[in-house]
Amino acid sequence: MKLILRAGGAMRSGPERNLVDDYRNRARSLARGLGFLDVEEQSVDLGKCRDRSEETAKLMASLPDGATIFILDERGKPLTSRQLSSTLARLRDDGTPSAIFLIGGADGFDPSALPSGVRKISFGSQTWPHKLVRVMLAEQIYRALTILAGSPYHRD
Repeated sequence: MKLILRAGGAMRSGPERNLVDDYRNRARSLARGLGFLDVEEQSVDLGKCRDRSEETAKLMASLPDGATIFILDERGKPLTSRQLSSTLARLRDDGTPSAIFLIGGADGFDPSALPSGVRKISFGSQTWPHKLVRVMLAEQIYRALTILAGSPYHRD
């Protein structure tokens, strides 16, 4: 199963970019041994989109068949790190080809443009800068894999 972090807008050099790269590289080093094919990041240019409906459609375009889609939304379900870890393990064990985590534009996702079955998850009710959401998501994917690997990185 492939794990894909897909976000609107490019993330240029800087401390947040370094953190995303660091956590993604750490996750990639664990992924194969745990039955995950890759941990990939994709940036989608939303610059020419006129509204959140177009942004949502562009982020949803060209997604692989059979993927489980998670969107980051402040009204989504907050997951503990262990819950995310067990969710990824269950999807992997069920033969899901990919889990895609989407970070939308500044105004979020247009609910009417979302396919059925999308799972909404949240990092809490606060509003977070998109760059930090990418960092937190990359770190949580890494943490989920360390939990599956039995690493002492995660402490309860």
